[in-house]
Amino acid sequence: MLDSRINKPLILGAFFSAVAALAHLGCIIFGGDWYRFFGAGEQMAKMAEAGEPYPTVVTSVIVIILSIWSIYGLSGARVIGKLPLIRTALVLISSIYLLRGVVFVALMPMFPENSITFWLVSSTICLSIGVLYSVGTYQSWSKLSVKYD
Repeated sequence: MLDSRINKPLILGAFFSAVAALAHLGCIIFGGDWYRFFGAGEQMAKMAEAGEPYPTVVTSVIVIILSIWSIYGLSGARVIGKLPLIRTALVLISSIYLLRGVVFVALMPMFPENSITFWLVSSTICLSIGVLYSVGTYQSWSKLSVKYD
């Protein structure tokens, strides 16, 4: 049974971060069609199909970052042990997700291959996850200074 002190918004944020990491991992494993499906652009899809390292490297970095964020969410939710710099990490994670969710219009010219569907869907997802991390971080703020059992 889950401890009542466990923070459900952070658990959900961590879960969705992990799902996003797995979706990105799927792009690496399954190649061009997955890059196309998720709206990463034809150029990324073609590079993946040609076996070029760039899509794998970029996507691997994203997988690692999202996985770390998921682990920090679980730590903040008290599902796993307290990680170093937990408060700072949760505030940064929340901020990055929220920022990514609202400034996509400024990012679009930097990635012209990405479809408008990609931008709208991914930005909505990022904004939603950012809200979960923000609410969860706020709810757990005082609890994070308490030593974990």
